[in-house]
Amino acid sequence: PRTAVEQSFAATPVTAGDLEPGDVVFFRDPGPRVTHVGVYVGEHRFVHAPKTGRPVSYASLDDDYYRATFLGAGRFYTGP
Repeated sequence: PRTAVEQSFAATPVTAGDLEPGDVVFFRDPGPRVTHVGVYVGEHRFVHAPKTGRPVSYASLDDDYYRATFLGAGRFYTGP
């Protein structure tokens, strides 16, 4: 799936406490729909493209902004 919304529907839901590197994390801004996706890398951090024209960067799920806009997480793969 290409869009953030499509990805949120296609991923198998994962609780925040069960996040593993490679899982996707979903955010909203400001409404109830998913508008942003990042890839979880561990230790409460994820990598994402914050907005057009800005470089890909790391952010923390503990940051006030991302904690307030976090909608959930998902997984597209299954482990061995």
